[in-house]
Amino acid sequence: MAKKRDKPFGQVLREAREGKYSLRKFAALVEVSPTYLSQVEQGNVAPPTADRVKRIAEALGANADEWIALAGRVPEDLPKIIQERPTEFPEMLRVMRGLTPEQIRRLRDNAERMKKEGKD
Repeated sequence: MAKKRDKPFGQVLREAREGKYSLRKFAALVEVSPTYLSQVEQGNVAPPTADRVKRIAEALGANADEWIALAGRVPEDLPKIIQERPTEFPEMLRVMRGLTPEQIRRLRDNAERMKKEGKD
């Protein structure tokens, strides 16, 4: 994803779409107009909402969270999750900032294990 972040959303979208779908076919698949999709790809309008970006990622067989971040959006479920624990989650995110992807995976695995143990 690092290379993708160096490019505008629309350019990455066009590069991912071309060779797989025509503009019109892809627009129909993700339920937007071809004109709108063209404008997004050209960078003439802001990237779509998180929900639309999720549909785009799914149609491309890509990770929706990565594409949502590329669009400068936040997944729609995260604000509610953060609001459930308005002190703990922001603190945790701030502490985790700067960790390596492997360290974050280990934390996630530990959290999943703790969550499962809590249900037993």
